[in-house]
Amino acid sequence: QVQLVESGGGLVQPGGSLRLSCAASGMVFRFYGMSWYRQVPGKQRELVAGISSGSTNYADSVKGRFTISRDNAKNTVYLQMNSLKPEDTAVYYCRADLGMAVYWGQGTQVTVSS
Repeated sequence: QVQLVESGGGLVQPGGSLRLSCAASGMVFRFYGMSWYRQVPGKQRELVAGISSGSTNYADSVKGRFTISRDNAKNTVYLQMNSLKPEDTAVYYCRADLGMAVYWGQGTQVTVSS
């Protein structure tokens, strides 16, 4: 079955960087649109960045700081996060989309704090 496994989260100081990875299995990865979402307690999950057919899109709050990329040979999507702010603290989820099929990873915690 399809599995998405995120890694790379952790505690980082404001201004620091992290790179999240999402390794996919059980799917033909290159056909899927991939995206990163995040969620804080009490709020809706929000789109952070997406990548599909070579095009990317970003939430306004992360433009210029975050970069999404994918390696189809490794079945992996990445989120490079620079200049992190306390308000970036959240659980980050990987999502895969193909038509009506949507899959989520289990999430990885990112905490930005001094």
